[in-house]
Formats: sequence, structure tokens, C-alpha cells
Amino acid sequence: MAGMMGMAVQSPGEPFRMFAEKQAAASESLFAVMQATGRGVAADRVVSAALRPYGKRTRANSRRLLNGH
Repeated sequence: MAGMMGMAVQSPGEPFRMFAEKQAAASESLFAVMQATGRGVAADRVVSAALRPYGKRTRANSRRLLNGH
């Protein structure tokens, strides 16, 4: 977000990549919820399954952005 506001340097394709990654994480999250509910797991495990794709992408984004890519 800081790059989109001009407060940080970012690559030209970063805004598109940011939105594309969020869309992919949302899709993975929905799929994980459907799998978990289909198996009949407890609600807390369904929520964990839903959040896992976001955590994975957040960690990857942090590493990528901290390395300046």
C-alpha cells in the first residue's frame, strides 16, 4: 500500500500482483473451507483452513518485499 501511495519504491507490476495474489488466496481459502466442511470438521478447524492460504501468501510477500523484488 505504501508503494501505491508513493511512499515507497515498488516495481511497476506490483499493484497488479498484489490484487492477483489476494484473488488467488481467496479462491484457495474458499476451496479449503469447502473441503473442511465436507469432511465435517469442527468450526475452529474450518476457520484455520480458511486463514491458512492468507498466512502463506503474507509470509511469501513479506520475504519478497523485504528482499526488494
